[in-house]
Amino acid sequence: MNAMAPALSNSVSLLNTDVLFRLSVADYHEMNESNILTTADRVELLDGYLVNKPMQNSPHASTVERLTEDFLKVVSAGWRLRMQLPITLEVSEPEPDAAVVRGDRRTFDHRHPSAAECGIVVEVADTSLKLDRGVKGPIYARAGIPQYWIINLPDSQIEVYTQPSGPGETPCYTHRQDYTATDSIPLMLDGQVVASLPVAELLP
Repeated sequence: MNAMAPALSNSVSLLNTDVLFRLSVADYHEMNESNILTTADRVELLDGYLVNKPMQNSPHASTVERLTEDFLKVVSAGWRLRMQLPITLEVSEPEPDAAVVRGDRRTFDHRHPSAAECGIVVEVADTSLKLDRGVKGPIYARAGIPQYWIINLPDSQIEVYTQPSGPGETPCYTHRQDYTATDSIPLMLDGQVVASLPVAELLP
């Protein structure tokens, strides 16, 4: 499949949000601990940039609700479902709409999940589609997260990205498969299919 666009440091023009300044993950955590940033600040750290998160419209919010309900039914023991919560990567701390991570109810009391603990991350995309494809895709691929879904609301499809390249000049997922409302989509963890979800049940 087509390679993803370069990461955010080379693709700032893809953003519809304001890039504020460049910082490390440690700087980002320190800003939070010092109350420079609070939960009222709708931001996430992407490729070293502090980026505003768009407000959720109704289709986005309802899709996140359905995603939560359906994933909770199928996520097996040893895995946790986290919704719109951070994962800590080398130079990013995104907050995907969903992440299925290895652990139990106490594993992440004092830290966020790492890339090695992520089985799948999911973004629900409407106005954020360019960001989710061209910026977050390379970030997740660089980190080696094995499976990345974009629930693409404008095109009524789910894009499944696999085979991450890992670190490199232009990190990308080397395989993409699109699923439409007539399809069921396999949810894979540790290389095993744990469930098959009807796409029509997730889309608005």
